[in-house]
Amino acid sequence: MKKMMGALAIAALVTGCATPMPVGGLYWEGKIPLDAEGDAGGKTGKACMTSVLSLIATGDASIAAAKANGNISKVSTVDFEAKNILGIYGTHCTIVTGN
Repeated sequence: MKKMMGALAIAALVTGCATPMPVGGLYWEGKIPLDAEGDAGGKTGKACMTSVLSLIATGDASIAAAKANGNISKVSTVDFEAKNILGIYGTHCTIVTGN
């Protein structure tokens, strides 16, 4: 039983190792590039969603919404931007550039 509990504790501690980006338990803010088809375009569009208590998330952070917000027809780059405070409040945004 002790070995099983120890194995579960280790598994719980290292589960964050498989995430595609660094995660802060108390606070996380960062920007990560997702895709680039060339140089950044002249226009920028941003679409965001918010999360409350990591239980409820609303909004449209799709590439299509970001394109519409920036009046972009041809996408050059796509970035992801997020901020999370204690898992209580978070924002997740998709940022596209293009023409």
